[in-house]
Amino acid sequence: MAAKKDSKGKTEKKKPSTKKSSCYTVNGDKLERKNQFCPKCGPGVFLAIHKDRKSCGKCGYMEKN
Repeated sequence: MAAKKDSKGKTEKKKPSTKKSSCYTVNGDKLERKNQFCPKCGPGVFLAIHKDRKSCGKCGYMEKN
């Protein structure tokens, strides 16, 4: 697949999507969080869920299942 170029001849870089919307569900007036927060980083930083562990991408914290 060829990279797209803009009018000046520079290649465009794609930014990865964070998909923060997939970490929340809305029930009525309440917002529920699906994943738990990192205990070191605090609220706002979610732990990624893998099949054998939970890990934080910011500080490197890890919990084994």
